[in-house]
Amino acid sequence: MMDGTREEALRVAAMDALRRGDAVLARATLREMAEPPAMLLAQACNRAGDLDGEQEALRRILDNEPRNLPALLAMGQNMLRRGDERTAAVWFRSALAQAAATGAPPAIQPLLEQARALVDKASRHFEDHLSAVIGEVSALPRLRHATDLMLDRTSLYLQQPSMFYFPGLPQRAFYERSEFAWVPEVEAMTADIAAELAAVRADDADFDPYVQTPRDRPAPNNALRDDPSWGAFYFWQGGRRVEDHAARCPAVMAALAKAPMPIIDARSPMALWSLLKPGTHIAPHHGLLNTRLICHLPLVVSEEGALRVGSETRAWTPGEMLIFDDSIEHEAWNRGTRTRVVLLFEIWRPEIREEEREALARLFEAIDLFGAGAVDTGG
Repeated sequence: MMDGTREEALRVAAMDALRRGDAVLARATLREMAEPPAMLLAQACNRAGDLDGEQEALRRILDNEPRNLPALLAMGQNMLRRGDERTAAVWFRSALAQAAATGAPPAIQPLLEQARALVDKASRHFEDHLSAVIGEVSALPRLRHATDLMLDRTSLYLQQPSMFYFPGLPQRAFYERSEFAWVPEVEAMTADIAAELAAVRADDADFDPYVQTPRDRPAPNNALRDDPSWGAFYFWQGGRRVEDHAARCPAVMAALAKAPMPIIDARSPMALWSLLKPGTHIAPHHGLLNTRLICHLPLVVSEEGALRVGSETRAWTPGEMLIFDDSIEHEAWNRGTRTRVVLLFEIWRPEIREEEREALARLFEAIDLFGAGAVDTGG
């Protein structure tokens, strides 16, 4: 019998043995072949309980096709039958990623669902294991964040300013009030600033829309464009003092004078009351620069309002400053019944040295002199 004819006869005989449920004979028949089909041999070994033989056959497939979806799933099941849940989860994660990238035939979908369930189970076991080893980490925010990232509880958010990125700065969503010596003095003026706010809103409760359609450039793609539900009452805008507003609010101006706000011609300072009406949601977005931080001094708060920066969400508390990096993805919402108003202003990042601040100011001024810069609303 010619070699090719013999090989085919052995293959057919092995398949017949598998159909009859005789996996041991099927495996023995395939091993008589010079080059047995690897997946068929893996199936025969699997049904015969020969985990090492199955693994060797699957490895032959994966050496040539590292993303072979059936082989990835079978390798995961092989590890699971050995009692190695952790390694099985590694194979199943690879299979799920491959299926997500290229799709999978309907026949494999039940196996993918089993793989997904096993991965979820393994993740829970891993989480329980870590909790038992390292204990409660809630009092250590950075360790908690790192653990949440490792366990896929959250995503990694980094600085992605839309105009200018300054390298080497820490990736921090929020800064703490206690880190800034000037903050207590500003917070102590909250009542006076709130009184000025009430007087201004007594004349007109609404402010101009925070995001407005400019006349000299394309309209911004923002659902709240020209909508007073997100309102702004400026004290400094584009580096220029808004004289009539400043004159009405001396407490605001005195408070702002205590903060290290950037001084950049035609750009900074930037300071305003930011108003958010009930039912309003500011969609996730990034600020222009990572060279500054945004400060919120809450004056009027809503019971269902919050600010998310990266993976962390904080609520506004009257008189307690929130300080954050708006170059990291952030969003805000007011799901309550009261209008929220904060005093919003920018400050230099504390990590930027004085000589760097001076150089950055000159650089930004040169950029703006070249042509109309991007509109900066500060988040």
